[in-house]
This record gives sequence, structure tokens and C-alpha cells, in this order.
Amino acid sequence: MMKNLAKIAIAAALLAPLPVLPSLAHHSYSMFDMNKTITLDATVVRFKWQNPHAFIEIDAASRNGPERWAIEMTSPNNLTQEGWKRTSLKPGDKIKLWIHPLRSGAKGGAYAGVRLPDGSTLGDVS
Repeated sequence: MMKNLAKIAIAAALLAPLPVLPSLAHHSYSMFDMNKTITLDATVVRFKWQNPHAFIEIDAASRNGPERWAIEMTSPNNLTQEGWKRTSLKPGDKIKLWIHPLRSGAKGGAYAGVRLPDGSTLGDVS
């Protein structure tokens, strides 16, 4: 009986730090060039209002036709404080989007600001 209790205690001690691991694995914004802002004329494909980060999937206008981009945002809680709603964007909406592009050059970035179809703006559009 004592051996089993000792094994359980050791297992519990080894597993105790595991709940902390997901928070340690959370990425930073280092993959984005936060010193550079680009503007995209875009059509919303999908707006995902989810934790830990909301996302906007767009087709951005380019010389070669539309290009699919994925834009990472902050959490819905933070976005709500900035005036966002889960219904702020709908598929097909024509928007202007300001982003910090991925350093890799891939079609993605971090949200900075948006001009919505009604002409109102959210975020940093300067």
C-alpha cells in the first residue's frame, strides 16, 4: 500500500507542471514585421471569432488576381474593447485592411486596422 501511495505521489509531482506548458508555448509576435504596415484592398472570405486569437481570411487584390491571406488578430475580449463584434465582418464584405506582414514574405500578417464596408474604422489605420 505504501509503495502504491509513493508511486502516486511521484506521478502527481511530475505531472503538476504540465498545465503551465500550454501558456509557455504561446508564440510571440516576432514572426510579424511590427515596424512595417501594408494596406490591402480585400474581400472577406471568413472571420473566425475564437480564442485565443480571432482570424480574418481574405482575398486581397493583386496584379495577378486575388491572393488568399490569413490575418491574425488579438483575442475577442481585447477586440470587443476596441469596438469589434462577432458580426463586424461577413463573407463577401469589401474592406481595406492594415496589417504587419509576416517576416517570411508569406501571405499573412498581424491585424493593425480596418475600414469596414460602411466606411467606419477600427484599430490603427494611419
